[in-house]
Amino acid sequence: MTGVLPRQGIAQMIEAGAISAATPIDPAQIQPASLDLRLGRVAYRVRASFLAGEGRRVADRISEFEMHRIDLDGGAVLEKGCVYLVPLMERLALPEGIQAVANAKSSTGRLDLLTRLITDGGTEFDRIPPGHDGPLYAEICPRSFSVLVRPGMRLNQVRFRAGQALLDDAQLAELHAREPLVDGPALISDGLGFSVDLSPELAACAGYRAKPHTGVVDLDRIGHYDASEFWEVVPAAQGRIILDPGAFYILVSRESVTIPPAYAAEMAPYLAMAGEFRVHYAGFFDPGFGHAEAQGKGARGVLEVRCHEAPFVLEHGQVVGRLVYERMAEIPDRLYGAGIASNYQGQGLKLSKQFRTG
Repeated sequence: MTGVLPRQGIAQMIEAGAISAATPIDPAQIQPASLDLRLGRVAYRVRASFLAGEGRRVADRISEFEMHRIDLDGGAVLEKGCVYLVPLMERLALPEGIQAVANAKSSTGRLDLLTRLITDGGTEFDRIPPGHDGPLYAEICPRSFSVLVRPGMRLNQVRFRAGQALLDDAQLAELHAREPLVDGPALISDGLGFSVDLSPELAACAGYRAKPHTGVVDLDRIGHYDASEFWEVVPAAQGRIILDPGAFYILVSRESVTIPPAYAAEMAPYLAMAGEFRVHYAGFFDPGFGHAEAQGKGARGVLEVRCHEAPFVLEHGQVVGRLVYERMAEIPDRLYGAGIASNYQGQGLKLSKQFRTG
């Protein structure tokens, strides 16, 4: 078996005890190609982000950096600009040959809520080697908005992979020829490139910029907040916008993307020399995203952009990111958007699910 494990494979890992939790895992946590992870009951406010380091436990290192601890029962606010460490409900006992990679969920990224997985013995974020046996922790740093969280909330997710699943450029080109992955010419270079949409049709609202001084976002309140209280509309004059240093933007890709059922994808940054900005990649793209078999006709990629160092001109059609595709070990028994609550199937420019724009 080679490839990303589908939801039925994840369910088998749970049954075998490779994935466990003190509070039983909810079947709704199991996505087509990933498992949602749940916050535990306590958060530690720490002085700085850290990794455990080889041969060291996260629990032992918390005492070096802890400022205070917060009980999440009943809800607690994680403040903008602060760093927190939250033990997760799930733990892993990975078999040899199975590695795991984590990423923030889509709504987490759209809130500019930096969320990364760390583990005992870890020397990098979001990567768990085969054979790892131990608890999991989420490092959370709200960057644009303070947020209200509770135990059981799902801010990040984990994928499991057996062997080499990544498609190289030749294989990606072959897949695109067989089943178009974008609605137009494909720019294939270390993945499938995509560009930003700042076309005349979006001149009045090409995107959103996070306001610097706002209220708290309760992550459980879906469609609750008036977007205008948290976001400024960004118009595009003559097919361009100027990114302000330090500001966070929600933009949209020009291309509509498809993820066929036998594949999964992940958003990755483009070359650093392309400009003084970064597409903050939150996400895994599940099998069936934008695909006809899952009631989709292609879906835009939402871009979470932060500018660094100096103001930067971003122009319509400028390449800003790429999708890397991986084979599934087998087709999931349920696809993204097909009979499950998939918030972003068929999406265009869209804020996280907590906001209403109408």
